[in-house]
Amino acid sequence: MFELLQYDFMRNALLAATAISIFSPLLGVFLVLRRQSLMSDTLSHVSLAGVAFGVLLSWNPTLTTLITVVIAAVFLEYLRTIYHNYMEIATAILMSAGLAIALLILNSSKGATSVSLEQYLFGSIITISQAQVIMLFTLAVVVLIGFVLFLRPLYVMTFDEDTAFVDGLPVRWISIAFNIVTGVAIALMIPAAGALLVSAIMVLPASIAMRLGKSFKSVLLISVLISFIGLNSGLIASYYMDAPASAAITLIFIVLFLLTSSVKKLARR
Repeated sequence: MFELLQYDFMRNALLAATAISIFSPLLGVFLVLRRQSLMSDTLSHVSLAGVAFGVLLSWNPTLTTLITVVIAAVFLEYLRTIYHNYMEIATAILMSAGLAIALLILNSSKGATSVSLEQYLFGSIITISQAQVIMLFTLAVVVLIGFVLFLRPLYVMTFDEDTAFVDGLPVRWISIAFNIVTGVAIALMIPAAGALLVSAIMVLPASIAMRLGKSFKSVLLISVLISFIGLNSGLIASYYMDAPASAAITLIFIVLFLLTSSVKKLARR
């Protein structure tokens, strides 16, 4: 076990997993409660367009991904207000558009760049740099501070947006800010988790916690604990099994979800 810590790449990967386990499930809980689970999947696919624009403009892909995802997050809030009852249609269109743009740009740039779409589709947490680890922990601190300051407004807005509006809360701005933070989180998680699996890493711990927690705050705490266990155990398992880390992590979350669902069903009998 301790032999893992002898390698710099594993230390960085474990630190990255710890940082992700702090902010990812907290955002995931609200995504599930707001019925916006598909938003994380949409933004992860749109992030690929950001990578493609980085290749096209010869800019840092992380920077262009952040810009693209933030714009998409704000646009999603606009779509939510005008297509309130048909939000899944708008997100599906945006998701498809992001992936299509990425494929077209990267295909036309083939041979002119060393960037591979596959590395962003599936990610590789063991290639995370120290600078990326610092960015992930910085985001974790920002999210924690934001939750401490705005937990009650977020709670009220999530369960009854009309009441929040009547109470004078800036519902639109809080929602936009939440979308932007979620977009930034996804953009920073893409190199580690990959666009195809980042949504599962955000949503599954929250889904498991909602079946175990008896209060809202307990759900938040349990989701962080589940995320920490799943991310780090999946990372360790992938090292010994020589398997892709993001896939191992996702499968562990799925197994935990199935186990908790089965135990809950048996407990009711």
